[in-house]
Amino acid sequence: MNNSADDIQSFFDHYEAIFNHSLQGEPDVDMITSCFATCFVEASPKGIICGENDENFKKAIPNGYAFYRNIGVTAMKIISKEVSSLDSLHTMVKIRWKMLYKKQEDVSGAIEFDVIYFLQKMNNAFTIFSYITGDEELALKQHNLI
Repeated sequence: MNNSADDIQSFFDHYEAIFNHSLQGEPDVDMITSCFATCFVEASPKGIICGENDENFKKAIPNGYAFYRNIGVTAMKIISKEVSSLDSLHTMVKIRWKMLYKKQEDVSGAIEFDVIYFLQKMNNAFTIFSYITGDEELALKQHNLI
């Protein structure tokens, strides 16, 4: 199998579009869950979290996007991407995101941060099986969003 740059670009273009669509209205839970493996691992300053792509995950998704909307997040933009092919099935991708927010009519801004994703390509499709994030809560506090 081939982990081509075009396929990875298409995956993250799709992921970014789904995220932004979900910020504007009702999240497409099935589209979001299709981006994740049946189980996945998150690593952050809060520790390691093992997640399952199950009904509980589907129920949590709308709450996550509602949180972002409530604190004023208006868009998520990919500003850079570093791709490292690990083998024929696995790829590591470091994404530099820009989170745009608007708190009030005259208060807006952006927060840039990195997320490292680990993808697996099975049945000709990528899924996220792990990701590493920084301290999102601290960044949101520093920008007075929470």
